[in-house]
Amino acid sequence: MTIAEGVLIEAREWIGTPYLHQASVKGVGTDCLGLLRGIWRAQYGAEPEAVPPYTEDWAEPDHREVLLESACRWLTIKELAQVAVGDVLLFRMRDGSIAKHLGVQSRIGTHPQFIHAYTGHGVIESSLSSPWQRRIAARFCFPEGAR
Repeated sequence: MTIAEGVLIEAREWIGTPYLHQASVKGVGTDCLGLLRGIWRAQYGAEPEAVPPYTEDWAEPDHREVLLESACRWLTIKELAQVAVGDVLLFRMRDGSIAKHLGVQSRIGTHPQFIHAYTGHGVIESSLSSPWQRRIAARFCFPEGAR
């Protein structure tokens, strides 16, 4: 099994988990970062660094790219056009704002989809529609070396 296949299998197991800010427990509660943390643990074991408490605005008042910087430390950055299942997508929810939402590409082609933990919905698989695609700030894949 490839890393991307393992990532997608694990992401799908989280579908239905309620949304809970700062949580990362499959079936109990998670936010978008918690979903990625859970996938990481399933692929590699322990998380690569401790996650400090964070607010829902993700350092927006200071305009700090905390999530982007962390993703660049631990994930492998890809060109936006290098689309593949299992990719981690980082979104800017508004033009000019910091990147503060994450998801996993679950389908490519004419009807692309992604899995993410979304406020008020929990972990769901959504259409990667044009409005979502326009918000993609960066694309990553999980690094080689899964257990």
